[in-house]
Amino acid sequence: MNCSTVCRAWFLCVVAAITPAFAASGTASRSAPDAAYQQSYEKWKSEIVDDLKQNWLPLAGLYWLKSGANTFGSAADNAIVFPKGPAHAGEFDLDGKEVSIKPSADAHVMVAGKPLAATKVETDASERRTVMEMGSLRFHAIVRGGRVGIRLKDLESPAIGNFKGLIFFPLDLNYRVTGTWVPSDGKKTVDVPNVLGDITPVPVAGTVVFKINGEEQRLTALGGDPSKGLSFVFNDLTAKTDTYPGGRFLETGAVTNGAVVIDFNRAYNPPCAVTPYATCPLAPKENRLTVAIPAGEKFDKAAHAHH
Repeated sequence: MNCSTVCRAWFLCVVAAITPAFAASGTASRSAPDAAYQQSYEKWKSEIVDDLKQNWLPLAGLYWLKSGANTFGSAADNAIVFPKGPAHAGEFDLDGKEVSIKPSADAHVMVAGKPLAATKVETDASERRTVMEMGSLRFHAIVRGGRVGIRLKDLESPAIGNFKGLIFFPLDLNYRVTGTWVPSDGKKTVDVPNVLGDITPVPVAGTVVFKINGEEQRLTALGGDPSKGLSFVFNDLTAKTDTYPGGRFLETGAVTNGAVVIDFNRAYNPPCAVTPYATCPLAPKENRLTVAIPAGEKFDKAAHAHH
């Protein structure tokens, strides 16, 4: 699944397509996962890492445009200062939510390998966003709430080479539970905050009711389709110590006969855990669990103190 296309939806980066639906098992045991589960789990982890390396670790900047002209380039006197490239590469012009670019002749800005002249560019609100190329840099316009910005990638970003991999709790099938699916009437919304401080009312598909260590818990689905799989952003008591404070992402397989398997071993961090240039949703208050879920991806707070 191409993450960048999904990112046009509010739900930032969903790799739900890689989650196979496991047959619902009644009570989870502490037995070691079988070989097929382990293999599927390792494949899922490697696909998350691939997605980070392609879409998120190369991010090198996020610049919000002001109305009118915004000069860009690597020189300090530009409104938008790129970390490398030509000193004065041209300007972006913002009119409402429409963006156009006037590149300098010597900046050699390209689109799909062809030189770019002054033109309007499609933002990521469109199915055909314009990705501009300049040396190892790639950039495009994004719309987030009332803001319009330029998201910059550097294909030679040191973050890709410096990436140490992800850390996970040991697999524990006690945190793979079967929940009951309670569909909503389609009228309810949940307010989902993001790291920018925007609040987006998101229609609720329904709620999953399940037990962790004998205690009933609920998670509200913020995306997905019950016939294919559901998407959640949640946090739990491990957020204070071991996991990403803003919340982790989780996808499921399809709802079958009113039941759905929630496998917290597949909880993973949003891209904001590895880059300051992503605009991730945070766990809404409905999905802040009152138990600890020591399963899935961890977050090394000390290593990320600079973020």
